[in-house]
Amino acid sequence: MTWSLRAAAVGAAALAVWCLTLFAIIVRFEGKPADGRPQPADVGIVLGARLWNDEPSPGLKERLDLALSLYREGAFRQFIVTGGLDAHGATITEAEGMRNYLVGQGVPESAIALDSLSRSTYENMIFARELMEANDWDTAIVVTHDYHGSRAADIAGKVGLSPVQVSVAESQVLNMAYHRTREVLAYTKWLLEKPFL
Repeated sequence: MTWSLRAAAVGAAALAVWCLTLFAIIVRFEGKPADGRPQPADVGIVLGARLWNDEPSPGLKERLDLALSLYREGAFRQFIVTGGLDAHGATITEAEGMRNYLVGQGVPESAIALDSLSRSTYENMIFARELMEANDWDTAIVVTHDYHGSRAADIAGKVGLSPVQVSVAESQVLNMAYHRTREVLAYTKWLLEKPFL
């Protein structure tokens, strides 16, 4: 085997190990703390996802319904909903669609703060952190899906949330093979960007 073929084989093996390791981290994440019982916090940060016809998609409803259950159990008293205008024909931002859904479920509009600018998980966290600082809120529970939870927890720590708490929904509607595979790429991108942020 030539040197170049050997180097290519080693590179392919290293890439496979990297992807499988990240995939295992993604699949095994069950929340933080791992027992699924977060400490009471000031806010619940619901990470955005796509709207369908200006209403939360079925996947986004799963995140919102988990956040609602935590709110009703007294885990937090204020929502921060995150997400800007997506590129799929929506006329309102993800945050506005999420607010409308929560209000329709009986949450007072005064209990919902909006980040309508963010376009990524990192921006979700940065802008949510700014809202927390502006309102003297100190602690948060991040709400997302399980496939997204490990990266969300790492980003939460990077932006200074302490303690890092992430509650995750296990989806009944999403194509998890697709989302977990895509998350390997998103997680890799995040880890490459992280040292420069």
